[in-house]
This record gives sequence, C-alpha cells and structure tokens, in this order.
Amino acid sequence: MNARIDTSALSHLSNRHLDALEEETIFILREVAAAFERPALLFSGGKDSLVMLRCAEKAFMDSNGPSGSRGRIPYPLLMIDTGHNFPEVTDFRDLRAKELGAELIVRSVEDSMARGTVRLAHPGESRNVHQSVTLLEAIEEFRFDALIGGARRDEEKARAKERIFSHRDSFGQWHPKAQRPELWTLFNTRLQPNEHFRVFPISNWTELDVWQYIDRENIALPSLYYAHPRQVVERRGLLVPVTPLTPAKDGETIETRTVRFRTVGDITCTCPVESPAATAGEIVIETLAAEVSERGATRMDDKTSDASMEKRKKDGYF
Repeated sequence: MNARIDTSALSHLSNRHLDALEEETIFILREVAAAFERPALLFSGGKDSLVMLRCAEKAFMDSNGPSGSRGRIPYPLLMIDTGHNFPEVTDFRDLRAKELGAELIVRSVEDSMARGTVRLAHPGESRNVHQSVTLLEAIEEFRFDALIGGARRDEEKARAKERIFSHRDSFGQWHPKAQRPELWTLFNTRLQPNEHFRVFPISNWTELDVWQYIDRENIALPSLYYAHPRQVVERRGLLVPVTPLTPAKDGETIETRTVRFRTVGDITCTCPVESPAATAGEIVIETLAAEVSERGATRMDDKTSDASMEKRKKDGYF
C-alpha cells in the first residue's frame, strides 16, 4: 500500500481562477440555450460532465425570487451507451438525472448493431469508436442542432485544435482546417440545414482545474474515481482491469492493486492508475505531480497512433 498523500499544500494552492472558468462556462451554457433550438448536453456520469452539470445548475436552476423556486436545465441530457460501461457510472448517471428532474435520453451502440449500422470486425472489438455512428443517429432522430460536450484542450492534441463552438457539416464531420474564427466571446452559430455544432464549455479547463472545482464544490462522483482495490494486469505500459470483457491473457500475472480511474469510459479501453488518493483534495495533489495526460495514462484506444483521436473526430466522434 502506498503512503497517504500529504494534503497540507492545499491550503497554499489558490483556486480563485476557478471563478473565471466557472463564469465562462455558465456564459457558454446560456449562449447555447439562447442561440439554438434543439440543444442537448452530453452526459456520461463522468467527472467532466458532472462539472458541466454543476455549472448548468448554477446557470439555470438557482433559486429565483422570494419563493425560492428553482428553474430547470433547458435541454435534455444525452448518453451514448456502448453497453460496456462501468455499472457504477451508469447508475450514478441515472441518479443525478433523477435528482435534478432532468430529461435523460440514452441511445445504445447495441441498437445500432441490431440495425446493422454498426458491424464489429470481431466480437471482442471495442465498441468505443462506434459511438460516432449511434451519436449521429441520435442527432438525426431528435434533430439536435448543438451538442454540449465535456472535452478539454489539455486532454489530447486533436482536442487542443478545436474551437469552443465547433461546426459539424451535414455528414456530422469536423474539418480542422476549415474552422470558424472565435474572437473574444463572439461565436458564429450560423447553421445550414442538417448541420450542427459541438460546444465545449470547459475547453479551457485543465484536469487540475476540474479536480480543484470538484473539491471546492464538493461534487459527488462515482466511486471508481477514488482509490479502491482492483485486479489488474500490466499490458503495453497500462494497468488493464481484469473483467469478463477484458480477461487476462496467457502469460499475464493478475495482481490486486490499489487504483483509481482518472477518466471513465468503455470498459474495454479504459484503464486505472495506481493511486492511494481517496478524496478530491488528495487527487489535486497527485495531479500537480502528474507527467502524463489522463488519456495518455488511461486509454488503450488512443495508443494506436498520434492521429487516432483526430481521425475519429473527423468522422463524428465526441
């Protein structure tokens, strides 16, 4: 077991910049509500979408007037489910949507497979990349004109290239060399028929900002984000959780380690990191010393090539 993390440095760590980040995020969330007819907020139950949800609460649900009445989030929550998500996360997703009285729409990759629009190369293939197809089908079904996502520029090179208001053509594709300029807070939201926008309100946040905000706001998260014992094997420099979907291979040694997840997603491509951090404050201290981005340390599907994420985004991925 690793030694406990010394959190005494937290008292010297400023979080005043979080007010500016929160204000920008709330402004963008309200701008989406004002500029689009049929927006939706992508909500997985992960930490970034829960931070966005807290900002949406502040943007639209603060007590209003002497009666203390609360408003409501003016767009539905949308989840694209691979069918291979951690149950702790999907259960938490359902709980938070119910607590807020928000409309939750779930569309499944398995339904796309049944329709024949998604075909796996082999039964063990990760379904993560195929979420693009199901997402585009959901956009067509509900005629969404803006999807609000929790991607951040610090996560990955392709995401660093993208605008906050990111235009998608009628095929749902992103063209990184033909993006609209964003000067100050002037966003070009013009759309042609069948086009839509992906909007990233926390694009300017970092992983450290997210955890400082979670700590400051006391945001509840799925238990996977905090230290817990789990059976894992070492593979390609990552700790792969041993599950029925990701069993150990011949010659691999199964170990029980104390781990946490820096990001959560499809079980078949999401890995934990070894960590004793059991609170948001302890994770803030760990993140200060991290030398590898959260996706670089935890995502098997990003290991294929430096351009793998950019290709998927061009094809309609989040």
